[in-house]
Amino acid sequence: MIMMTKAFSKLLFAGMICLSLASSAQIKPDHLTCENQINPQAIDILRPAFRWEVKGDISVTQRKVWIRIASEKNLLEHPDVWESTAIETEYPSVSYGGPNPLESTKRYWWQVSIQGDKGKRSDWSTPASFCMGILNDRDWQAQWIGAPWQGEKDAATGPEPGVQAPLFRKTFTLSRKIKSAQLYCSGLGYFEANINQKKVCEDVLIPNQTNYGKRPDLITARVPIADKFSRYKVFYLGFDITKLLRTGTNDLDILLGNGFYNAKEKWVMPYGSPRMIAQLVLTYADGTRETIVSDTSWKVAKSPILWDGIYQGEAYDARLSPTDWKPACLRKAPDGALCSQTGPSDRVMERLKAKKIERIGQNAYRVDFGEEIAGWLRIQNIKAPSGHRIDIKYLSESPQGQNYYICKGEGKESYAARFTWFVFRSVEISNWPGKLSENQLVAEAVYSNVEKNGHFSCSNPLFNQIDRIWCRSQTDNMHGGIASDCPHRERSGYTGDGQVAMNTVMHHFDTRQFYRKWIQDILDAQNPSTGYVPNGAPWQPGCGGGPAWGAAICIMPWEYHQFYDDIELLREAYPGMKAYFSYLTQWKTPEGVFSVRNQVDGKPFKWLNLGDWSAPGDLPQTDVVHTFYAWLCADIIAKTATELGNIKELQTYQIQAQGIQKAFVKKFYNPDTHSFGSNGENIFALYMGLPSHILSKVKASLKKDIEDHNAHLFTGMFGTRYLFEVLAENGMNQLAYDILNKKDFPGFGYWIEQGATTTWERWDGKDSRNHPMFGGGLIWFYKYVCGLTPLQPGFKVFQVKPIIPEGITQAQYATETAYGKVSVEWKKEGEQIRLKVIVPRSCSGHILLPIKHMTIDQLRAQENENLYLFGKYDDYAEFDTKAGEYELVGF
Repeated sequence: MIMMTKAFSKLLFAGMICLSLASSAQIKPDHLTCENQINPQAIDILRPAFRWEVKGDISVTQRKVWIRIASEKNLLEHPDVWESTAIETEYPSVSYGGPNPLESTKRYWWQVSIQGDKGKRSDWSTPASFCMGILNDRDWQAQWIGAPWQGEKDAATGPEPGVQAPLFRKTFTLSRKIKSAQLYCSGLGYFEANINQKKVCEDVLIPNQTNYGKRPDLITARVPIADKFSRYKVFYLGFDITKLLRTGTNDLDILLGNGFYNAKEKWVMPYGSPRMIAQLVLTYADGTRETIVSDTSWKVAKSPILWDGIYQGEAYDARLSPTDWKPACLRKAPDGALCSQTGPSDRVMERLKAKKIERIGQNAYRVDFGEEIAGWLRIQNIKAPSGHRIDIKYLSESPQGQNYYICKGEGKESYAARFTWFVFRSVEISNWPGKLSENQLVAEAVYSNVEKNGHFSCSNPLFNQIDRIWCRSQTDNMHGGIASDCPHRERSGYTGDGQVAMNTVMHHFDTRQFYRKWIQDILDAQNPSTGYVPNGAPWQPGCGGGPAWGAAICIMPWEYHQFYDDIELLREAYPGMKAYFSYLTQWKTPEGVFSVRNQVDGKPFKWLNLGDWSAPGDLPQTDVVHTFYAWLCADIIAKTATELGNIKELQTYQIQAQGIQKAFVKKFYNPDTHSFGSNGENIFALYMGLPSHILSKVKASLKKDIEDHNAHLFTGMFGTRYLFEVLAENGMNQLAYDILNKKDFPGFGYWIEQGATTTWERWDGKDSRNHPMFGGGLIWFYKYVCGLTPLQPGFKVFQVKPIIPEGITQAQYATETAYGKVSVEWKKEGEQIRLKVIVPRSCSGHILLPIKHMTIDQLRAQENENLYLFGKYDDYAEFDTKAGEYELVGF
């Protein structure tokens, strides 16, 4: 036992930090965003949300906000659109509240000023801007156009010459000085826009994927459902192209790829041939406007892209140049409504250099980039004769499309694919001209533009590696505003995979816009007549699943609100949540449990009735999983009703959840074995909560289940999501550590021992080796090892309670909340624990310091005006804190 002397107590108090940046007790707004975007170019939300980061002394709470909006930057001092009075709020966000509606295609400028509970009001922020999109159908003057060599419904034919990507061109002349030029454009499946041979943006693979329109033949697909969704839509994007224009003649070029709109593969189904729409709004210096729109006056020619397909790959012949220009033809508008894109676009997010270049034959090389990415290989500084073909083979366990480049033969050339992506760690390059050097290659990782703003590490290098390979697998699967199951074989937005990993994703990435878009896709995919939610969104008819997949409509909005404090999204999702639960109740058995039996041709159809998935052995009973997720939906709806102030419906769904819970125990609990089942059923039961008379028995049964598997994983994707959390909450946290720390089969460490740089779909490595779904269980790292849990939405109030297993001596986790950075870091030295916590402004924390031998007096020695000892419980001392930085010592 370590005794604390008075001298040590004084030293500890002196060493306990309650840091603030208190030099001036001032705060100011910074990093302004509109609808979570920096200077967005097309907003079609009529009351957009303005957000900012509060910088300065974190002990100062924002109390008042002023915002002003003007139609010109130089009018901000005397704004002509809106100047608010003082708005009392601690939250760094305000929605538009001006007296007049915002106008289509118009640019606005805005600033914000804030005042805290200490000090004076801040100066106005640096101005930011936003541009409204095309707000009404009547404001769209442009027409959808296509290439005359393609039919209305022609589908992609695969990697065969002759299906060249169309390039559309509009040539126009500027004879007057322009003030601004805003381009609004969509191209299906993908498009690339250029002004005078310069790309208008860094985005790739745009627009984001949606349910573009009707496909009546879905009912005959591999996984058939009725083509009856709540909403169909097509995204357009806005671009400020003012600086790309020149006096005189200008060329606006739009290049189209097939994407998912025109994809034909067993996992998907096409909508039609490529088509585009564009509207260019020119504002001249004298204030007049001119609009250039897509119509049959545009010309179209075959581009050097010989063919492209989302699964088939891409080929490019640089010798070809568009010469045989023909008039564009009109195309039918997609069924989906035109909406401005809400989710982040894909971009080249990382560039990897070759780790190893190996010659494998004459003019043939194998190149290793060190880890598996989704993206493409960029080849550059090529000198070769005209017609020389370079083939790129992307090495992966799943089939990859072809990719080749035919050289033009003039100067140094470079190439990378445009309208698909590949998954690879290594590539084989054939017919390379001369000796291949490192500076001629770069692997470009492509995924949705989400910032990594959460970081975990600990003293166990295996855990750090597990966390790292999961992050790579996750980003590999973020394309088009959805998280896919795998980035190569299927590329589909499975909702089960999405809901099970979402919490872990938010702990690592700023996905506020990403999930807002995808959750809306899920709401849009709901059948408005029945409430049914399909197993993927946007729906592709290769998606198998069951209630655990459809339950995403409840789980994802709720978890989003807990992390980001977005009551509006929760309110928007609430009717869909209730409709899905109503759908589930149609399949309730007389015993009160759920046995969903979606049928095709009068028989239960496996791919619409899955329970858990991808366990190393037997799966849990399907009806256990169905009933658990029915309970979870009812429980979430009840909590959502509480958040929305709907007390009547709160009581209704509480009763529903309690009834399901009782029926679950009555139906599935075996009093002879004291178990609900040995394949993960006990995990679901314990997470739901059990009567006291069987609780300890079921805990013992789960422990035995784990011992029977020699402390290895034995669960599927849904069981694994809750396994470590259930163990930590039920006094078996060391078992959670032991399971995760294994390096043999089955387990995360086994994958790493096999050389994995991403997480897999199955523990034995069969099927896909790039699946992020098992990352759901890794929430244990942040919630239990580091101990961080939000108690109120957005971490307004949070708990820090590390449960420290044997085997870890140090851990840290930090992420960005709406209020600022929250951070937890602890280090164990002998029996002493040193815990550091950052509590963001406007927030409060409940810090539970692990202790064994400390007295109340020793604990109170660490108090100050912002840190209050609330009490001592078991092996923890609880301190309540205001915003600040703290360092506590326990032993």
